[in-house]
Amino acid sequence: MHTEYNKQFIFHIMLDNLDLTRSVYQQLKKMILNKELKPGEKVRQEKIAEQLGISRTPLARALMILENEFLVTSIPRRGVYVREFDLKEMIDIFDCREAIEGMAARILANQGTAEAVLELRNCFINYKNIKDIDPVDYAKSDDEFHKSLVRLTDNEPLDRIYAFGSIHEKVKDVGLVRPPAETLSEHFQIIDAIEEGDADSAERLIREHIRKSRQLLFDQYTINLKTKLRD
Repeated sequence: MHTEYNKQFIFHIMLDNLDLTRSVYQQLKKMILNKELKPGEKVRQEKIAEQLGISRTPLARALMILENEFLVTSIPRRGVYVREFDLKEMIDIFDCREAIEGMAARILANQGTAEAVLELRNCFINYKNIKDIDPVDYAKSDDEFHKSLVRLTDNEPLDRIYAFGSIHEKVKDVGLVRPPAETLSEHFQIIDAIEEGDADSAERLIREHIRKSRQLLFDQYTINLKTKLRD
């Protein structure tokens, strides 16, 4: 009886620790994505532990999760730093986006859900007859479209993969790679293919859409590399 009580007590302590780690992880992630902790900044663990009113143990566990998500990096004998993304890493992220969002578009086309199509179309409907589109507003709509594309599949494993690496949040930092005048029609073509249930076209169009932006980043990376080699 006494042994069973001890087992239950230990089990509840483990659950409490998991809940605390999850809470700390979510708070730290929010601080990073909101730029309260800036790229390249050292994570002052004592200060954050004091700020959150926690011990170093759940903080260390939360930082390990964030390191797996490529949001922080641990440097031996120096500490933990908020990760800075260079162009090469951003190009790699666009490769991941192409695969994940391509699959999402295919799933949505096969599902044929009118509500999902309407939600995607509403992201851009206000820009249809506007010549001078505000890039700041459009960036928000673009952001919502790509995030919704994966979420609306209702495919939890796919959504988790997308969320695990904070792929969407990292892309937001880049901003618009191409102007609205170029991408607006591409977005509507993708949505039309999804609405028509044309899975092959939906996947191809979203992949091409992402690949064009990736190519611009790659071109810039190549220019930067050549400049660096010359210097």
